[in-house]
Amino acid sequence: MKCLFCGCLDSKVIDSRLSEDGMSIRRRRECTKCGKRFTTYETVEHTPVMVVKKNGVRQAFDIKKIKSGVLKACEKRPVSIESIDALVSDIEKQVYNTLEQEIQSKQIGEMVMNRLKELDDVAYVRFASVHRQFKDITTLLNEINDVLKNKVNND
Repeated sequence: MKCLFCGCLDSKVIDSRLSEDGMSIRRRRECTKCGKRFTTYETVEHTPVMVVKKNGVRQAFDIKKIKSGVLKACEKRPVSIESIDALVSDIEKQVYNTLEQEIQSKQIGEMVMNRLKELDDVAYVRFASVHRQFKDITTLLNEINDVLKNKVNND
């Protein structure tokens, strides 16, 4: 690993630890030439996944977009950040575990809605209204009635 201070390509690892999220390894290194220390992180490299939008446009999968949408859906709801982070992490794992290089945006939206349905009914309806692009109030009411039926059947 190249030293940040002197550019030397030789360094030794002093300490290795698993990061807090368990997704990377933190390494403390010391340059063999200048003796200064620096930190590096080792992570698993993901095969890029492309998301195919409804209009056929392809773009790189970006987990930040999922989190942003879920945060908007859960705004002013009694949903903890830990629950949101767990949901987002699970969606990311599901997407990469498909082992496909392309995935439909509709498929990702359904994954998110399935998880939100378990987490918070209102957040689910908010997200579904955007994802499914409800055209009128009747469609929205039908979705709400489905949620209520499922809630009554599960209680």
